[in-house]
Amino acid sequence: MIELRPHRELGGAHHGWLDTRHHFSFAEYYDPERMHWGNLRVWNDDTIAPHTGFPRHPHRDMEIITYVRKGAITHQDNLGNRGRTEAGDVQVMSAGTGIAHSEMNEEDETTQIFQIWIMPNETGLPPTWGTKPFPKGERSGSFVTLASGLPGETEALPIRANARLVAATLEAGKSTEYHIAAGRKVYLVPATGQIEVNGVVATAGDGVAISDERLLKVSARADSEIVLVDVA
Repeated sequence: MIELRPHRELGGAHHGWLDTRHHFSFAEYYDPERMHWGNLRVWNDDTIAPHTGFPRHPHRDMEIITYVRKGAITHQDNLGNRGRTEAGDVQVMSAGTGIAHSEMNEEDETTQIFQIWIMPNETGLPPTWGTKPFPKGERSGSFVTLASGLPGETEALPIRANARLVAATLEAGKSTEYHIAAGRKVYLVPATGQIEVNGVVATAGDGVAISDERLLKVSARADSEIVLVDVA
């Protein structure tokens, strides 16, 4: 089953400094049919104005991945971590027993991010944070794992969840495949461009919810950047 969730139909809000779209119920947006997708709980598409951002606030017992689409985001937390993550790279925060952090756009340009929350395998563990630059060329033409809690995927940023996040860049006319293990679900969003997934066309910002499929054939109708989460 493949369900297209067009960007224009997503929930969301305008806060002046923040323009946000919610793929799943979040904050004041509530849709009982879109509470989660497997253990994927949140996928927010955030556009953050220059020199603004999310001031310090707490989380606990959630795996939070930030994929930067444009610009950069600067993280700071009560554990003493501080880091800047720029377009195409990811940061991971395991909230564990509790962490307070800020996520600020300290740039002179607008920043765009995907903020992705995945429910953890275990609760009550110590909080952690990490970021990693991934050379963009490694994602050209095929999916590369950027964050994972699955066995053997040690090159990716670790998360405490039965899930992985992958990304790919495809030139117009090019295609790639993604294999799905039995019983798992996938949620896919083109960050840029336009793609076709097993015959379903999705444009930048659209969500594609996938279940009961074993092979995805992804073709680019325009130069595209694709982010995909594979969950139990």
